[in-house]
Amino acid sequence: MHEIPLRKDVPLAHRWNLEKLAPSPEAWEKAFKDYEAMIPRIENFKGSLGKGADSFLAALAFSREIGVLEERLYYYADLRVTEDEGDAESRGRSARFMMAATRAQGAWAWFTPEIQALDSDYVARCLADPRFADYKVFIEKLLRFKPHVLSEREERLLALQADANGTPQEAFSVLTNVDIDFGVVETSEGARPLTQSTFASFMRNPDRDLRRRAYLQFYKGYEAHKNTLASLYAGQVKLDKYRAEVRNYPSSRAAALFPDDVPEAVYDNLVGTVNAHLSVLHEYYEIRKRALKLDELRHYDVYVPLAPEARAEHSYEEAVALIADALTPLGEEYVGTLRAGLLGGWVDRYENKGKRSGAFSAGSFSGEPYILMNYKSDVLRDVFTLAHEGGHSMHSYYSARSNPFHSYNYTIFEAEVASTFNEQLLFKYLYERARGDAERASLMANKVDDLLATLFRQTMFAEFEKRSHEMLEAGEALTVDSLRAEYRKLLEKYFGPAMVFEGVSDLEGLRIPHFYNSFYVYKYSTGISAAIALSKRVLSGGAREREDYFRFLSSGGSRFPIEALKVAGVDMSKPAPIEAACAEFAENVAELKRLLKV
Repeated sequence: MHEIPLRKDVPLAHRWNLEKLAPSPEAWEKAFKDYEAMIPRIENFKGSLGKGADSFLAALAFSREIGVLEERLYYYADLRVTEDEGDAESRGRSARFMMAATRAQGAWAWFTPEIQALDSDYVARCLADPRFADYKVFIEKLLRFKPHVLSEREERLLALQADANGTPQEAFSVLTNVDIDFGVVETSEGARPLTQSTFASFMRNPDRDLRRRAYLQFYKGYEAHKNTLASLYAGQVKLDKYRAEVRNYPSSRAAALFPDDVPEAVYDNLVGTVNAHLSVLHEYYEIRKRALKLDELRHYDVYVPLAPEARAEHSYEEAVALIADALTPLGEEYVGTLRAGLLGGWVDRYENKGKRSGAFSAGSFSGEPYILMNYKSDVLRDVFTLAHEGGHSMHSYYSARSNPFHSYNYTIFEAEVASTFNEQLLFKYLYERARGDAERASLMANKVDDLLATLFRQTMFAEFEKRSHEMLEAGEALTVDSLRAEYRKLLEKYFGPAMVFEGVSDLEGLRIPHFYNSFYVYKYSTGISAAIALSKRVLSGGAREREDYFRFLSSGGSRFPIEALKVAGVDMSKPAPIEAACAEFAENVAELKRLLKV
């Protein structure tokens, strides 16, 4: 039996190397003391921004100095927690940092309002000074928020409220991950615990009766807490409405899209275009029903694989080599940098006791673009995950090296493009080299399910978010019944006539964690649409198309996301990329139908 090691037993070669953030815990503590000593100095710059270019520049330089240190301290503390979430020392370090960072945030409350109050001509003269070059984009973006920034006193009150505003999300997480006991499910191998994590495994089990029992038992847990869950989500929507009104936005959605300068028409284009192509999604569910030889398709039938998983072992080093080969069209510099990083300290590779589940990329200005993995050599999906996170990390790598600190960070709208782009290239590479239709069917079935989950499902979630916020803003109460009714309408619209739902199926709308980060999920759908368009452009193009893509990766925060993607060759303000992604899905479904012979 394979033993999961303790953190202390993980070889150094399998861990990420955080020395660029802090050479040791002792070095972090020393830097943290420096940071705490800097916080009182923030007040010294108050009132100085309008006293001349030198004073303004000094304040900006100090904000950079403390900001770079703050980010470095944060990433080290947070990444150490993810290595072993039960480690008290790491948790204590992170908690102390967060308390200090909250003090710093409050101390900076005057900064933005003071910039907003500066005379426009004075700001223009300062920005014309070459010494302000590293801050120009930051200030210009900040000035956009002038109609939505409050007085210093009001901003301080809002800053102090930030921690409390996370209560609905935190309570939802504790309720669904800790307090709800989903019990155990009897299987042919004995009783197995039913949890948030194991639910997905049960839904992929070929035993339909087991899927049905696990599904009904899982949602029974949610049904027992349905009023609490509905109240928590309603509380989140009310917070969104409150913040939008306080800052003079016309709606919660407008407030959420404003920082990225994404027109609301982009959101509506996504929903409208996907809605216009729901017939191909309905066709896929009909194919699924036939492939599974079912008289009727149920909600617990939509995740079981349609083709046997392609069996292949890839050691971590072999996975890196495979990814490097697949990404060859991006050139030697990109591939060489990524390969060196994946093998040389960017990645915390394997599971250990207490380690955070899943995977993520954490790119910062000072450190490497670190990746957390729980890699398993017999899971092909993990090779795709490593390619995906590698795309995020290379995006961070180019952004941090091409932009000043105040404008290096790219938006979430852009983030999913580079990661999904790499997955597109890896799929193409593997599919072209697949040995026979069985292996192709396995790869294609996974691709169809991934595209469905990212394009169609996330758009459905986005449509629900739009509707729930509109309901509240129109004065309609958000109750457990009204929320479930709206979600059921969407279930029926997106899944189509092939699907037969259970009475509890609409409780799904009350268990989506992303709904507590409002108007976020649509970015998955736009991201995969942009990635599909760009991967085709690069693969069918030449040096120019590849360089356009690198210009996008290097943009960081120097451009708003719609403009950054236009540089790469795709216009997300138009429906065309969404239409192309839907067309790709239709082609994939047709190919899957051929391979499955249904």
